[in-house]
Amino acid sequence: MKVVIASSEMRPFAKTGGLSDVVAGLSLAEARLGVDVLTIIPLYASVDRDRYCITDTGKFVDVTMGEMIRRGTIFEGISEEGLKSIFIGSDEYFDRESLYGSPRGDYKDNDERFSFFSLAILETLKLIGFTPDVIHLNDWQTALVPLYLKTSYKDDPFFKKTSTLFTIHNLAYQGLFPKPSLKKAGIGEGLFTSEGVEFYGQVNFIKGGLLLADILNTVSRRYSLEIQEQEFGAGLEGLLKRRRDDLHGVVNGIDIDCWNPERDPLIPQNYSISDISGKRDCKMALLAEFGFKGGRDWPLMGMVSRLIDQKGFDLLLKVMDRLMEIDVRLVILGSGEGKYEQALTALAEKYRDRLGVVIGFDDPLAHRIEAGADIFLMPSYYEPCGLNQMYSLRYGTVPIVRDVGGLSDTVEDYRLKGGGTGIKFSEYNEESLLAAIREGLKLYHDKKTWRGIIRRGMKKDFSWGRAAREYIGLYRLAMAKGEGDDE
Repeated sequence: MKVVIASSEMRPFAKTGGLSDVVAGLSLAEARLGVDVLTIIPLYASVDRDRYCITDTGKFVDVTMGEMIRRGTIFEGISEEGLKSIFIGSDEYFDRESLYGSPRGDYKDNDERFSFFSLAILETLKLIGFTPDVIHLNDWQTALVPLYLKTSYKDDPFFKKTSTLFTIHNLAYQGLFPKPSLKKAGIGEGLFTSEGVEFYGQVNFIKGGLLLADILNTVSRRYSLEIQEQEFGAGLEGLLKRRRDDLHGVVNGIDIDCWNPERDPLIPQNYSISDISGKRDCKMALLAEFGFKGGRDWPLMGMVSRLIDQKGFDLLLKVMDRLMEIDVRLVILGSGEGKYEQALTALAEKYRDRLGVVIGFDDPLAHRIEAGADIFLMPSYYEPCGLNQMYSLRYGTVPIVRDVGGLSDTVEDYRLKGGGTGIKFSEYNEESLLAAIREGLKLYHDKKTWRGIIRRGMKKDFSWGRAAREYIGLYRLAMAKGEGDDE
């Protein structure tokens, strides 16, 4: 089976979020299962060409975009694991300070940039002679590829047997642009309808994938159901409900080599399910790092997150004063909306002996928080998948999560028969959050019950091998559906 995974980012080359980790982990796991997999991403200015031995192939790809012709350069590189990646270069579109925008906002020509990238993916595959059975697309930046395959490339014999899978990582980000984007993207006016890519007077890139990909999936089963309803459907719930038979959910995996408390070089003391004593050393070190004195038997909670509404920080701020009255400590690492960065910084100053806040991203600190915290807090309003709750389970850190999306699929409530792996709450309000935290603190002091929760969590398998096998099944569905469409 030959598969192309096309994405706007991929670790270690370019990363702004979890999508990058997904593409890296999935492609490697699929290759280990015998898939002939090729990844394609843009060659951004931030990609370290020397470090990753990325070379110019000397081949150029010309892309027609309306009345314009834009040229891209094809580069290739080989990962440490021996996987081949293709990079589409264009100084005009990708030689910029960051991937999607500047501190002033998104780049105004993102429509043109990712239309070019999507068309360049198809032209590059023809140029290098890689005929895929399936092209696996990810989020709005590559969502036009299925549309192109069903319109301007529908009679191209090169792609006659190529099917598509489109993965929705977060439906809230749809790629919305003004109507003139149609022409720049090379999309006919006939598709600018409510049944096409029109969305309240704008061009909606993600609709291209939702409408015309052979198979759709989200990054958890629960999220695949939630987005068919108004609360989380972001205006596309009707379309998704119509395509429900083609819509699946596959929980993301995690890098179990990178996130492994037995061998993690970034934590003060390694430990395992058979001997978890080193976790207390990690806790003591984390308490000392944040300057917390006394109360070492108090539970220590951690958060590593983007500081945005989606992640539940509006609830957290509402309960913070009451939370700080409880015998608990909390450390937070993250960046995001200015209102949350400023509010949390001020609260950390007010409660400096109980609350620690670091604004920014610090990967080693993220590992130390996962290893040193007793409890990990994720009160998300919505969560397509989430990764930190899986890291937490692996590190024996009990998650308190809202019962939504991927959090629901990956964390089992401790009240289940036979015991679970964490604490869940359902209603999105401050009282429910505070009640869940109080319940977690109560369980923490019941050492026998607590050890059972920890052990069940550490036994869970969230490896990419599991997810890759599910994706291969979806590829087969896409191929079968594509064959049916040809008849």
